[in-house]
Amino acid sequence: MTTAEHPPTAGRQPPTRPALGQLRRARARFLAGHPLPEDVPDEVAAAWRRARFYGVRHDSAGPFPARALRSPDPALLEAARPVLRRLGPVLDHERATLVLTDARLRVLWAMGHAPGDVSCPDLSEQRVGPNSAALALRTGRRAEVHGPEHFLDVWQEVSAVSVPLRAPGHGRPVGTVTVASALCGGRAPHPQAALAEATATAVEAELRGHARPPERVLLDAYLGACEGPDRPVVAFAGHSRLVNETAGRLLSTRDIEDLERAVHALLRQDGPGTGLPRDAEVELVRHLGETVGAVAVLAPRRAPEPAAPAGRLPTALAGHSVPWRHATERAAELAATHAPLLLVGERGTGKTSLARELLGESDPLVIDAAEGKLYESLPAAPRRLVLRHAERLAQPDVAAIVALLETRPGTPLLVTYTPGAPPGPCLQRLLDTLAARSVTLPALRERTEDIRELLTAVAPATVPGQPPLTWTLDARRALERYPWPGNVTELAHVVRSLAQRRRATGPVRRTELPDPVREGPAGRPLSPMENAERTAILEALRRHGGNKARAAAALGIGRATLYRKLRAYGSHA
Repeated sequence: MTTAEHPPTAGRQPPTRPALGQLRRARARFLAGHPLPEDVPDEVAAAWRRARFYGVRHDSAGPFPARALRSPDPALLEAARPVLRRLGPVLDHERATLVLTDARLRVLWAMGHAPGDVSCPDLSEQRVGPNSAALALRTGRRAEVHGPEHFLDVWQEVSAVSVPLRAPGHGRPVGTVTVASALCGGRAPHPQAALAEATATAVEAELRGHARPPERVLLDAYLGACEGPDRPVVAFAGHSRLVNETAGRLLSTRDIEDLERAVHALLRQDGPGTGLPRDAEVELVRHLGETVGAVAVLAPRRAPEPAAPAGRLPTALAGHSVPWRHATERAAELAATHAPLLLVGERGTGKTSLARELLGESDPLVIDAAEGKLYESLPAAPRRLVLRHAERLAQPDVAAIVALLETRPGTPLLVTYTPGAPPGPCLQRLLDTLAARSVTLPALRERTEDIRELLTAVAPATVPGQPPLTWTLDARRALERYPWPGNVTELAHVVRSLAQRRRATGPVRRTELPDPVREGPAGRPLSPMENAERTAILEALRRHGGNKARAAAALGIGRATLYRKLRAYGSHA
């Protein structure tokens, strides 16, 4: 079983595979229950095993049981039909079959004739075993399967090449184009590989011509809902959200998150909404037969007057953005009572600084779990206690903290925690204990409007006779576009390093900034769907404390893909 992104070029030999005769003998041994020879490629052996696991019968001779097509993609079939019809004479001449499938590998169109061809309404591996269409959809590139690499007897004399079809805009696979012919000699590429590539390119061009972006449909619905006077409106699509000014005044960050969870549950049900918070009325927005988002209109209410928080507001920490203000006000409210408080956030978001500010003039005992053996220095009846880097707690240290909280539940304890690797059971127990009184601090990329104020706060003190550090508009915009994986700590390092080494006078120019910050995002504007993907990536980075390997694993993509997308979206995280 082979895959190829590009046809062989001069000076480069095509990929080799075991001789077809060897594969035939190996397949016969496999079907008879004997061990496979060592020269069988791992991917071929794995595909045969999957087919046996799915219960596919190798001797199925057809006709294959048909099933009704549920929710086929009308846009794909409409775009592909004129292209496929033009290829009829070519297929007759080449003795080949052309097959179009959707993203679920359901056959939408088939024509032509190849020796050994058999009518098949579904090319998923669960139904027919390994084939080039399933392989192309899984790998995202052109794929070939020849003769005995198939599991079915009826395809032992068939070679097939498939190319994935990608939707305009987001680029996700929406189907495949397959050309099947009589068995080839066993060397890639398939003789009809160019025909499959050209067909896929033509179908994708037709898709671009037919498509009306679903983002535009959602935006139109959102703007239409906003026409009424003082109507709080929020639109959701994937990880993106649109919040009008009225809703922004009325809803807190937590309110919007609660509404988003309710709407996403509604989108999964694809039905009318009931029991939504804030008496919201939700309209599902559909495009080409599929739900692309939802628009929520809330009952008009006067925004309540801001109440004075129960605790002392932290005033020494720079930032007045809505996410930062909500987090610090909530932390001050919880810290006003003598009970444990958990501060969660990426590295460098200011958790320890906030903890010290919340404690005011008191002299807290600060313990860093990274230094180890915390249980030896933990007092039995501590005064105000700040525990840093809880994610690094060893098991004896966690047990000591849990025992302290169980015996003295009102302990004035502030804990900082940076999400990363999955916590062990002992640490998870501690986090569960503190979860009811926790606050998550926003990453700096989520409150870029605070950067201007932070630039002054983190700058080193000026010497007498030297003007304070100032910034050009271009430099400040570059700082606001950079995603700051190290958050405020990284910003402070950049500012202080620049202040120490610069010899020029006047405002800091963009050319003086470090390369990643200076380069900024990609030069092209991002589509709403690209912005949604970028938001999902940055959210994964936030959840995993900036660790790119874990963020990539959580998103189901490779780390190289994550870096490529970050560069493409101007996020040098």
